Amino acid sequence: QVHVVESGGGLAQPGGSLRLSCTASGSDISRYTMGWYRQAPGKQRELVAYISDRGTTNYADSVKGRFTISRDNAKKTLYLQMNILKPEDTALYYCYAQWTFTWWGQGTQVTVSA
Repeated sequence: QVHVVESGGGLAQPGGSLRLSCTASGSDISRYTMGWYRQAPGKQRELVAYISDRGTTNYADSVKGRFTISRDNAKKTLYLQMNILKPEDTALYYCYAQWTFTWWGQGTQVTVSA
C-alpha cells in the first residue's frame, strides 16, 4: 500500500505562484511514474503533468511554459511549481503514483483570484 499526501495549495493572485508537494510512502518511489491531475467544479478531471521513473516529463498544453514538475526520490516527494497562475487554474489538484497500481491522494485546493 502506498499513501500519497498533497500539500501546498491555497489562494494566489493572477500572475502569482504556488508550489505543490506530494509525498508518497513506499520503499523506493524511483520506480513510480508520478503526476498531477486537477478537477474544477463542473468539469472533468484532467491531466496536468507527469514525470516518469526515468525523468521524462509531459504537460497539458494549458500549463506548458508556466508549470514545472519535478521529483526528489530521496525525499520521496513530487513537486509542481506553478507560475503565472490564471483564474482558470483554480481546481482541486490530485497527486498520483503509478507502478503496478495507481494510488491517489485526497487533493489540495488551488484558488486563483484577485
